[in-house]
Amino acid sequence: MKQRFISSFLTVVGILLSFTASAENWPNWRGPTGQGISLESGLPVEWSATKNVRWKVELPGPGNSTPVVWGDKVFLAQASGPDGQRRALMCFDRRTGKKLWNSGVTYREKETTHKTNPQCSASPATDGERVYVSFASAGVFCFDMDGRMIWRRDLGRQDHIWGNGASPLIHQNVVLLNFGPGPDTFLIAMDKLTGETKWKKEEPGGRSGKDLKPGENKREAWKGSWSDPVPFQQDGKTLMLMTYPGRIFAFDPLTGKEIWTCGGINPLVYTSPIHAEGIAVGMGGFRGNTIAVRLGGKGDVTETHRLWRHEKTQQRIGSGVIHDAHIYILDDPGLAECIDLKTGATVWQEQLKGPGKNRQNWSSMVAADGKLYAVNQGGDAFVLKASPKFDLLSVNPMGEKVIGSIAVSNGDLFIRGHKHLFCIGGPKKTARAN
Repeated sequence: MKQRFISSFLTVVGILLSFTASAENWPNWRGPTGQGISLESGLPVEWSATKNVRWKVELPGPGNSTPVVWGDKVFLAQASGPDGQRRALMCFDRRTGKKLWNSGVTYREKETTHKTNPQCSASPATDGERVYVSFASAGVFCFDMDGRMIWRRDLGRQDHIWGNGASPLIHQNVVLLNFGPGPDTFLIAMDKLTGETKWKKEEPGGRSGKDLKPGENKREAWKGSWSDPVPFQQDGKTLMLMTYPGRIFAFDPLTGKEIWTCGGINPLVYTSPIHAEGIAVGMGGFRGNTIAVRLGGKGDVTETHRLWRHEKTQQRIGSGVIHDAHIYILDDPGLAECIDLKTGATVWQEQLKGPGKNRQNWSSMVAADGKLYAVNQGGDAFVLKASPKFDLLSVNPMGEKVIGSIAVSNGDLFIRGHKHLFCIGGPKKTARAN
């Protein structure tokens, strides 16, 4: 028992040290841990569309993707033009907001999506040497830090009534991507230097919704996952968690081999998995199911490792965070929840309100320095205390629609609205780039 504790402790310390080394960077959607957790402190708590704004730049159109940050560069995926035909990766100077470059491709074929989900909703990922971005049917691209294309992969067409949004994740020498949802859905690992396929695993992904038969169950036909892989440690090895229709499972990112699976999630999965204290949580969407499973084991662990299951939860599109054995999430209707990680018991539920007209929420929570950050579609950004006792610290109106999540880097918050990209900082001298 003592030996096991020491091994687990050293693993946690190793993970934290590796995250600390890149704490000022936010290299992919949901940051260095893949779970929306920042180790930084002293982040801004109060701001508005003008207060504590270091800079804000106008964007060529709306979008749902989240910025990523490495060093002095901020990267953002952006669609523009008729039907979002122009698919681009934009790079900004993180100190001033000046646009440094804009690289991409024009894709003229019609691609199914929903009006609330513009093209280029996937966030980029970077390792400080290259930047990777998925433009869905237009392909997966790798650029260098100056915007020159290194490689491009055509993985086929994506076709789903609500479009796509899964983002790439870099692990060692591979780039992982959940390509889907839609009739052609798969989990793929590509060589990060060449784009060559290292392995590919087919998964269920539903249909576009155009070919429904009379009386057919829409929820079953439209099933799919917008989830991204999330790393965790098991038996001294880095594995990935993933949620697809019906289940959460663990796999080896270098081989694609599935290690274990746990059933109990409904056919629609919008959120990415989260984990802490030896427990993983997978959440379904559209008033679906949430399950918690004890990490470890092999094969189907539904009967042996599943700890609890909630049925018909709130609609959840943005992902949650775990802090001190509690799950925190802002649901689609704007309802913030605190849930006990080990038992599944609801600790509190509170409706978050601000001056914005729309309380609906698709953004994912971020945890930093004992606080929780989230911003709803009405453009109201909330800061709460990460505590089993509800404590709303501030409401910060941004003045425009926001669907993407907050990125944290070197004391600043980066928030992508439908009109502007904001850099929010402390009470320092501000600059504005146009």
